Amino acid sequence: MTNLPSSRRHPKERPAGVEWITLGLYALCVSLWGAGVFAVPSVSLALAAVVICLALVLHGSLTHEVVHGHPFPSFRLSEMLVILNPGLFIPYLRFRDTHLAHHQDAKLTDPYDDPESNYFDPVVWARLPGWHCRVLAFNNTLLGRIVIGPLVGQMAFMRADAAAIRADDRQVLKGWLLHLPSLIGIPLLVWASSVPLWLYFGMCYAAMTVLKIRTFLEHQAHALARGRTVIIEDRGVLAFLFLNNNFHVVHHMHPQVPWYRLPAVYRANRDRYLRSNEGYLFTSYRDVFARYFLRAKDPVPHPLWPSEG
Repeated sequence: MTNLPSSRRHPKERPAGVEWITLGLYALCVSLWGAGVFAVPSVSLALAAVVICLALVLHGSLTHEVVHGHPFPSFRLSEMLVILNPGLFIPYLRFRDTHLAHHQDAKLTDPYDDPESNYFDPVVWARLPGWHCRVLAFNNTLLGRIVIGPLVGQMAFMRADAAAIRADDRQVLKGWLLHLPSLIGIPLLVWASSVPLWLYFGMCYAAMTVLKIRTFLEHQAHALARGRTVIIEDRGVLAFLFLNNNFHVVHHMHPQVPWYRLPAVYRANRDRYLRSNEGYLFTSYRDVFARYFLRAKDPVPHPLWPSEG
């Protein structure tokens, strides 16, 4: 019997028992991180930085898998794999809680109720100073999302969490308290290696920039909830690092399907998924870069939100 909450239990969509492919990838991820911090620097510090960055990106994607009940039947056992976050920026429990709130598809892109939305209430947008609007507009280009996206997102995330803690939200406080071992222990491990702390922190930021490529246009403003989630038909390096979450509408419709089954599930019912998401489709990440590297994918104020209070 699984320990997952009933709202996250989809036995027909999950393999029975341990998902050994995911567990093996987790072992590879941890090995890569260890090699990047302790072994590769003796060969090349630049190569070590690349290895660390790749390991952190994979860890972020594996954390997303854990949130959806992989790789163990026991949710708590799965969480033990990722409760320590070598990427440092986001406490695991805070990612879990906000991401599950994001999976309420009826509220996708909502400036208030979707924690992962990059849209603003037009009334709030109209009150922002010009420099703030320009920063957010740049952040809506792919270049901006890569360069400043992690900083913009982290500041907004921490501001919201600080307000919640001041309002006596114990769950938010718990998330940050349980993150303290990561904030203390990971830098101590790095300090004991030959990797400079400044370089490690830089790779934490770099890993977030790579992950921002995945989240850049996962969702769009659309009158129909089912038309808000993208399909990117990519099978390259980025798709692997993102654990096939480019087939994002498939993931939202079947969140318990493990990452290695998503492409086959999509191929088996491609027309159905494209009808379902109103044809929100890109052929590859190359296509995404070509269209939006220097051009905003959409306006920051939510185009379907009331412009008056």
